[in-house]
Amino acid sequence: MSSFRSFLNSPVGPKTTHFWGPVANFGFVAAGLADVKKPADMISGRMTAVLCVYSLLCMRFGYMVRPRNYLIVGCHGANETVQLYLLSRWAMGKRETLNRSNE
Repeated sequence: MSSFRSFLNSPVGPKTTHFWGPVANFGFVAAGLADVKKPADMISGRMTAVLCVYSLLCMRFGYMVRPRNYLIVGCHGANETVQLYLLSRWAMGKRETLNRSNE
């Protein structure tokens, strides 16, 4: 019980935005996973690239802030993985489209 109480009252516990912000940001991960089933031509390359940069910056922030916020690092690490996969699908789709138009 004392370990739960210490987590509850910690600087990154559920009483702070350091907890609920990353929990809400898992919505980006869910949206990215939903986009995995869409065709590659439906993926926005610019938006996916922006989300990759955003996640990298937020991962650095979560690691550098004191106390370190591993929840935000994990959340944006998951988002970075999903967005990089989507960006690779977008690039491969563009390449296939260019190859078809050159034939």
